[in-house]
Amino acid sequence: MSGSPFNVLTTNAVDLQRLLAENKLTSVEIVQHYFEQIDRHEPFLNALISAAPRDKVLSAAAALDEERKNGKTRSAFHGIPIVLKDSFITADDLGMSTTLGSWAFVGAKGAKNSAIAQLLIDAGLIILGKGNMTEFAGMKMTTIMSGWSSHGGQTLSPYVGEIEENEKLIGHSAPGGSSTGSAVAVAAGFSPLAMGTETIGSIVTPSTRNGLYALKLTHGTLDTTGVYALSEFFDCVGPMAKSAADVRLMAEILLKRTFDTAKFGTWEGLSVGFLDPRAWTIGEEMCPQHEGTAEQMVEEYEAVVELLKKSGCALKYPAEIAGVEGLTVDGEPAIMPIAFWEFKNACMPRFIDSFDECPVKSVEDIVTFNRENSEKALPPPYTEQNDLEKSLTFNDKPEKIESLKSRFRPVGQQIINDAFDTQGLNIIVAPGDSSLCIHAAAAGYPIATAPVGQLRYNGRPFGLSFLARANDEVSLLRFMAAYEAVAAVRPVPNNLGPLP
Repeated sequence: MSGSPFNVLTTNAVDLQRLLAENKLTSVEIVQHYFEQIDRHEPFLNALISAAPRDKVLSAAAALDEERKNGKTRSAFHGIPIVLKDSFITADDLGMSTTLGSWAFVGAKGAKNSAIAQLLIDAGLIILGKGNMTEFAGMKMTTIMSGWSSHGGQTLSPYVGEIEENEKLIGHSAPGGSSTGSAVAVAAGFSPLAMGTETIGSIVTPSTRNGLYALKLTHGTLDTTGVYALSEFFDCVGPMAKSAADVRLMAEILLKRTFDTAKFGTWEGLSVGFLDPRAWTIGEEMCPQHEGTAEQMVEEYEAVVELLKKSGCALKYPAEIAGVEGLTVDGEPAIMPIAFWEFKNACMPRFIDSFDECPVKSVEDIVTFNRENSEKALPPPYTEQNDLEKSLTFNDKPEKIESLKSRFRPVGQQIINDAFDTQGLNIIVAPGDSSLCIHAAAAGYPIATAPVGQLRYNGRPFGLSFLARANDEVSLLRFMAAYEAVAAVRPVPNNLGPLP
């Protein structure tokens, strides 16, 4: 960037904090540079569904600069900008809406921030805006494109640009999972940091497709009051960033703990199993392969295996773990019954109750609103709301769902624990384009991402996903740091669209 002391596409939050500490930059100047990048490329990429009023952002940045000048820093990321997915409620006085991408929530008002938004503000982070998301995190219609919402439109990849005609849900030109706007905002240089949420794959997929490091935290570790969940049983939150150190410091802020970094950047004590990339893929119905795409991802994945072996990583390849077909309760599917029931009967009522005023009171109201406002709420080609309507039929008694959940979680944990225990592992790695995120969701275990390369086919990034046991974020963060020290530099986007 001409005239800028830093490059918004490559500078990470740790770098910015160093510049702030050295008095080479102020938080006001930082946000102004991100505003410039947003003005250049947001009209094409459409990553932000709601931008914070700039006078409020500049006022917050100036106040944090004054605190720093007076010797006070609230956290490692005092005065650093962040984007939140449009599922984190922010109080009205911050000037941003919270809509889940739906017209039905336009006009909802709340006096309180979600617990996580408040935690980040208290730590001195500056919320620049809300990231667009797949509407209701995908719980609207089965074939909805990732990163599309009726209220926010379609988010595009800063690496690929326009989505191919007849593209599948997470095909190679699709921008990712439901946290797409958050991931694109970081990759495109709108913000150094973002927060996403994940039911199954909604942090992992957009992070790997935007060349990011990210971490979905262990289920239940944070106070998620005021954060929309599609399913309280599965949903977790986590940060996205351009570096392993950024993710670690975000995890420290979120978890209110400090990690011992003495072994960070080394492989000591880590035992890593890499799954077979030929077996661990995404089905053609969700991501069709093109000439050379599957082969390139396997080739570069195996190059990572060799690189880490040479760098001293205790590594097993190929490691083994039971597939997703084992994720059942007595042979019966559990994921969709739990998710659909919770969405209608627990999660959406709780989210609606988080507002002081809300135009809708139930899923039934949302379905009715969409029908009555179909021109904007159900525009072509997304004229259905079959998943919303289907959720209305999930009327089992709470005791039945609780029984299903209590039996399903041990199944997910046992599959992973068996793989760890029988092979002497504490981390399991798979391609980012795989079903490993389903295992993490079933078990409630943390999962993280790291970038690997870019497809020769169209430039979209791909990466690794890797999981550990419950509350063992430190192993994932250590792996991330050691990997980053020897891996290729993360890819920088070059398809940000024409300048306005």
